[in-house]
Amino acid sequence: MPGNVTNKNSWGPNTLIKQGAKLTATWEDVWEELPTAVRLALTPATRDESQTCKTASLFGESELPPHERKILKLLKTDEATHIDEIVELLRLDMSSPEIFAALFELELAGRVSR
Repeated sequence: MPGNVTNKNSWGPNTLIKQGAKLTATWEDVWEELPTAVRLALTPATRDESQTCKTASLFGESELPPHERKILKLLKTDEATHIDEIVELLRLDMSSPEIFAALFELELAGRVSR
């Protein structure tokens, strides 16, 4: 956050901004800044054809844990769903922490986004 240029406590943040500091809000922000060679080294190797044909689903939903599968069934690709609605719909099947953990795993896997 930029600060008043006359305040000595603002020197650090102002210097970082001047040097080109960027906001990092999610892991994707860090991923985008990594050099291509590093990203390629961290990306899993391409699977052979026998492994990729395990499931007929485009996203491999059969390989997902049951909690994540339940959440994905509720979501629509072209429509946002509020987390409170997900918790309300699944309150009999899952606890809130289980829902949050499953959503976090789905987000890390790139299957859902905020």
